[in-house]
Amino acid sequence: MTSPSTTSAPGTPAAAGDRRRWFALAIVMTAAFMDLVDVTIVNIAIPSIQRDAGASFSQIQWITAGYSLAFAAGLVTGGRLGDIHGRKRIFLIGITGFTVASALCGFAANPEMLVASRILQGGMAALMVPQVLSIVHATFPAHERGKVFGLFGMIVGLGAVSGPLLGALLTEWNIFGLEWRPIFLINLPVGIVGIILGRKFISESKAPRALKLDLVGVVLVTAGLLMLLYPLTRGRELSWPTWGYVMMAGSLAVFGALVAYEKKKAAKDGSPLVELSLFKVKSFAAGIAVQTVFGVTLGIFFLVWTLYMQLGLGWTALRAGLTGVPFSIAVSAAAGVSVQKLVPRFGRKVLQTGALAMAAGVLIYIWEAGRYGADIAPWQMALPLVVMGIGMGLIVAPLTDAVLSEVPQEHAGSASGLINTVQQMGTALGLGLVSVVFFGVIDEHVRPDRIPAEFVDGFQNALWWVAGVLAVIFLVMFALPAKPKQHVEGGTAEATVPEKEPALT
Repeated sequence: MTSPSTTSAPGTPAAAGDRRRWFALAIVMTAAFMDLVDVTIVNIAIPSIQRDAGASFSQIQWITAGYSLAFAAGLVTGGRLGDIHGRKRIFLIGITGFTVASALCGFAANPEMLVASRILQGGMAALMVPQVLSIVHATFPAHERGKVFGLFGMIVGLGAVSGPLLGALLTEWNIFGLEWRPIFLINLPVGIVGIILGRKFISESKAPRALKLDLVGVVLVTAGLLMLLYPLTRGRELSWPTWGYVMMAGSLAVFGALVAYEKKKAAKDGSPLVELSLFKVKSFAAGIAVQTVFGVTLGIFFLVWTLYMQLGLGWTALRAGLTGVPFSIAVSAAAGVSVQKLVPRFGRKVLQTGALAMAAGVLIYIWEAGRYGADIAPWQMALPLVVMGIGMGLIVAPLTDAVLSEVPQEHAGSASGLINTVQQMGTALGLGLVSVVFFGVIDEHVRPDRIPAEFVDGFQNALWWVAGVLAVIFLVMFALPAKPKQHVEGGTAEATVPEKEPALT
């Protein structure tokens, strides 16, 4: 896929005068944007998918959770494959597979095919996304990376804002009578252009000392999560059979086997999937717990929120998408202020304030949902959404630096990859729990005139769980460093992207 003229020496950034690096940046940033939008765009279209494709509630959960699970299980391995075989090569394989999977999602003949295609799409994203910052790290010199990572932050914010709106518009327009399908098909032209330009402009790079793959570790992680999530997702509609409890208990044994195997793997060749020695660092262990539980919060809230507005209140996708704009803007604004102004001065107190603000927004939302019932208006939701958005922005932007601040530099790449992996796993777990905290409260056979009230009750119940989880996050954050250390390289603070081993995502 590459020629000798486009292959960089391992770890050597491209020459500062090489304009090709900016084209490469645009390509990988577009791929990252495509992944971010694809996560948020699906939620807003779920009610349309349920109506048009006849998907059950458990299939709806797997349309979202399947992507997160495959993404999480493959993230670290995707990063390793890039280190070993070349980041450009694996990126092109990933974006090609992601584009093909998007086509399969768009042309899915039934809910089962859509779930399978979403799982494939998540697996391909796990190959594509870890290469983005690795390619940036190998392509740009240290003094330019601050500017580049600033652009990356803007892309993240833009993805958060545009995903729900784009999904709402594509669903509402019902292009060529395709209903929800354009939300996936829109990836095709973007992916094809990315493949063509990526072959031409991205320079190849590899890690100087690439680790070996740990496929056994990947299998154990995936098996453990499936054994936990499948019974949670299907249990309610199957009246909680005994085998479900057995599977969930068995998942603990699988995770125990994973820990034992990773210890053995580390002693044998030093290339485990999970670097267990990292958990000896108090701040890292606490940060992993925060990321996992925060992922559970996000998984529960965003799916339940969409179902509440569209199925419960009967709103259109566009109305629901527009309702979320204040939340997205608040997240982006607070994220920028927290990193640049607040965290350097106040440290972890900023993250804890974020957890409390999110909890406060959730409590306001619970009160408003009960107070106004089915007559609640979008403008009335603006207050709790802005408060929640500010809280989330205060957390998401500085959390990775806080978690990595006391991690040895030689393990920073593995640590950052693990952080993103556990957040995706937490999201998948949260999506699985929706069947308990939301659907478990709703009577599927309720009279049509009682649907709004049932969904309001389910929404409030789910938000009480979210508020409780945020309280736990606040307490666990006390184990984070009071003020994250900054690793300065060439005048640019780079706590999350080390020189020796690039961050995975």
